[in-house]
Amino acid sequence: MDIQAIVSLDRTECAVQCNSKKRILEIISDIAASNNPQIEAATVLTSLLAREKMGSTGIGNGIALPHGRLPELEQVIAIIVTSTPAIDFDAIDDKPVDIFFTLLVPEAQTEGHLQTLAMVAQKLSDKTIVKAIRNASTSSDIVSALQ
Repeated sequence: MDIQAIVSLDRTECAVQCNSKKRILEIISDIAASNNPQIEAATVLTSLLAREKMGSTGIGNGIALPHGRLPELEQVIAIIVTSTPAIDFDAIDDKPVDIFFTLLVPEAQTEGHLQTLAMVAQKLSDKTIVKAIRNASTSSDIVSALQ
């Protein structure tokens, strides 16, 4: 799967004002629900919070990959949000996070879910891409950085 298949301008937000882990997950949930009528923000938030209880999805270097499974989905979707300032997200390196690349996947797609997470993690290991995302001033800039 190509990253462009799951990234969409209407599910991307740049420089969101936020100061807590729960609030950023609420914002992500609201974005997901507003662009996907088959899902509700509360359902998304519950899924993301349940995953965070198992361990933080903060992978280090100011990046988090929150993810959850939803029975209502038929295909993988991504929600990409940058925050200002970076927030404490219990990341593995204990550094604050300002790039949130969220994946929501159909409940039945276990193997595909892992492959998609690996693809996103690989893309975000590219320092040039991460720098472009951090320097983005619009949602379009973020989407362009991922192409």
